[in-house]
Amino acid sequence: MTKEVHHIEPVFDENSRILILGSFPSVKSREGNFFYHHPQNRFWKVIAAVTGCEIPCTIEEKKTLLLKNRIAIWDVIASCEIEGSSDSSIKNVVPNDIDRILNMGKIENIYTNGGTASRLYRKYCQKKTGMEDVKLPSTSPANASYSLERLVKEWHIITG
Repeated sequence: MTKEVHHIEPVFDENSRILILGSFPSVKSREGNFFYHHPQNRFWKVIAAVTGCEIPCTIEEKKTLLLKNRIAIWDVIASCEIEGSSDSSIKNVVPNDIDRILNMGKIENIYTNGGTASRLYRKYCQKKTGMEDVKLPSTSPANASYSLERLVKEWHIITG
């Protein structure tokens, strides 16, 4: 079990209306220093599909896609003990200060990417933010029961 600290800055601005929270960056995301960096994670394909945009390749394209569509992203956890990328191994959680985003943007809805993100948000953040989350199916490759098409259908809720 390794103590890991979240070093990836959130993506948001004063126009953000939607906040998507993951649990904690995977090993690949920590190595790439950006969200959903693992090539098998379907997050960017899903976001592109629900916003009607091209799939972004670079970090700059990903940030542009999010901000253009008023989407903010971050993770619930600031630091924790974790084995590799396994959400089920997460222990000794220190949550991120989600208010940092809520105080600048005009966040209307919070969506969580998977069950662990939702459970941790409800445990560590919801009382402070006063906002309920909408739990969406995880875009992780570990969530093999969901096809890309099924994920896109479920995630369409974020764009109304």
